[in-house]
Amino acid sequence: MAEYLKRGKPETERAEDDAKTRAVVEATLADIEARGDAAVRDLAAKFDNYTPESFRLTQAEIDALIAELSPRELADIKFAQEQVRNFAQAQRDSMLDIEVETMPGVILGHKNIPVQSVGCYVPGGKFPMVASAHMSVATASVAGVPRIIACTPPWQGKPNPAVIAAMHLGGAHEIYVLGGIQAVGAMAIGTETIEPVHMLVGPGNAFVAEAKRQLFGRVGIDLFAGPTETMVIADDTVDAEICATDLLGQAEHGYNSPAVLVTNSRKLAEETLAEIDRLLEILPTRDTASVSWRDYGEVILCADHDEMLAVANDIASEHVQVMTDRDDWYLEHMTCYGALFLGARTNVSNGDKVIGTNHTLPTKKAGRYTGGLWVGKFLKTHSYQKITTDEAATLIGEYGSRLCMLEGFVGHAEQCNVRVRRYGGVNVPYGKGAPYRDAAE
Repeated sequence: MAEYLKRGKPETERAEDDAKTRAVVEATLADIEARGDAAVRDLAAKFDNYTPESFRLTQAEIDALIAELSPRELADIKFAQEQVRNFAQAQRDSMLDIEVETMPGVILGHKNIPVQSVGCYVPGGKFPMVASAHMSVATASVAGVPRIIACTPPWQGKPNPAVIAAMHLGGAHEIYVLGGIQAVGAMAIGTETIEPVHMLVGPGNAFVAEAKRQLFGRVGIDLFAGPTETMVIADDTVDAEICATDLLGQAEHGYNSPAVLVTNSRKLAEETLAEIDRLLEILPTRDTASVSWRDYGEVILCADHDEMLAVANDIASEHVQVMTDRDDWYLEHMTCYGALFLGARTNVSNGDKVIGTNHTLPTKKAGRYTGGLWVGKFLKTHSYQKITTDEAATLIGEYGSRLCMLEGFVGHAEQCNVRVRRYGGVNVPYGKGAPYRDAAE
């Protein structure tokens, strides 16, 4: 049985935190619905101390912000965005429209149609999340979404040039400097100056994630992408330094970012605990990372790889860094996670920033039923049907008529019967099922 050498906050305390967040979000969304732009402006003043004449940037303002970046910074953004676009395009190319003739005269098909308007939230109050713009905006652009709007909070009191550049280069049609619940609420509900969208995407803090949850149904969402989670699955093929670094590298995201080590080596577990203590003395972001590690960090000692696998699948972490003597075995057998990072040569930061896979991933065990954001999330697969011959209309109509009557749907049956009478010349009395004809007939 797995042994916890370190535990995070108990589930009861985490549930209390979630309940408080739900109440705040519910009240805030109701305020936005009631007061529109006035509520958004009040919230922006309260939480970001930022109330420009217009939250939407003009093209001149966008150009001026991009001009603040150095050529190297701009080139790096373009390189990362190219990797994301290339992988998203490969994914899009794998999704084909189809049309098949399933029997003579019966044609079935489906089309992949882009969502018509998407709101992309790009976090940036604590750290300017440049990469999140690639993941949502650029990927939506590859999918062919005709209206893409993007919101990001001000950073140090003003728009962040790198984030705005990434949004613009990614293909955003409207860019707003607006953060938190007020941004997500405005995009979904709409205000006097912001037309509502059909879908919300992008990661965020607990309040943003909860706002998306409450708005789901009114609009579509990509997934529940809340505070960052990371897991390191490691055996004695790696050392404590790399494990501790990979755990703290994600714990710095926020005060409630779970970081979990799963290992079958007691020596590695104990040395990683000591190494984390050492690194927290020198890490510039230790004020955040230390709180996350204290409240949400866990070290789980397992008997063998089978138990490590079971524990990992149960936790279903957003990021899973695998560094073992059998990385591909985990790739084959892992079923519940956001994304896998296989081998010591890679790491979660690769996926976060540049390698090309999408970093908006499921959290809070959502990896049990969904994967992360990808180009397919922006596409709706719609089916269609077409019957082209009288014979097919008659045959399908007869089966349909009898099956409708089997369920008691007389009106449904008549939809079939009228075709049987018209295209097959078969006399089916009103309110009755079509007669049975065997193959000899």
